[in-house]
Amino acid sequence: MLLSAWLHADLAELFRAPEKTLTEEEISGFAGWIRRRVQGEPVAYITGVKEFWSLLFEVNKDVLVPRPETEILVEETIKVCRTMAPKGLRLLEIGAGSGAVSVSLAVELRGACFTATDISPGALFLARKNACAHGVEGRMDFLPGNLFEPVSGLFDAVVSNPPYISAEEFERLPREVKEYEPKHALMAGTEGTFYHGKIIEGSKDCLKKGGWLLMEIGAGQKERIEKMLRDSAAYSDIETRRDYGGIERVSKARKIDS
Repeated sequence: MLLSAWLHADLAELFRAPEKTLTEEEISGFAGWIRRRVQGEPVAYITGVKEFWSLLFEVNKDVLVPRPETEILVEETIKVCRTMAPKGLRLLEIGAGSGAVSVSLAVELRGACFTATDISPGALFLARKNACAHGVEGRMDFLPGNLFEPVSGLFDAVVSNPPYISAEEFERLPREVKEYEPKHALMAGTEGTFYHGKIIEGSKDCLKKGGWLLMEIGAGQKERIEKMLRDSAAYSDIETRRDYGGIERVSKARKIDS
């Protein structure tokens, strides 16, 4: 994978030409990438790109590397949005990161407009670049600020893949995650649900009646988050969706109409 990215060559092309000889310049550059990988740096940061939702996203150390399980969040959001009017939908993402979730949704939901917030200026810069790369920047606003601080108006859906790693879990993470990915985008207090609670409360004031809240969650967090949603007394239709590995991955709930 690293060699094909360094040479800008398809993997199949490399396998078809095992006799290919690299130039000294190619060897030197590729060796530098290998050294970075040996030190634990994620492949996506080395190559600068990661595939998500069959789209390529630019990534760097300002953002988490998009992961396949987060595609479940995109799937569930598309499902609920297609039960509503196809045009004029307004969606809000809390914690845009690379923009992978919002941009993927914008590609699929052509009649919808998006607002995305992030506390990191570097993340927002990258998210805008990815929106432009996929031709959806005209329907997206990227706002700097913590959680809901820069947001105004009402939305049909609030979507978030917030930090959900507990302090204890953080110590057990693989080296390439713990030492390279942004810590503030991973950790969420002693139980890993600090930001879920903030998002549940903040969404009450910016969701339209009947609008949906969808959040990615960590393994073992389902009961705690469902209790938060029930205790808020603002949501109905509370459900949890498993990912394809069988882990409870997405929590969703509907803002009460009355």
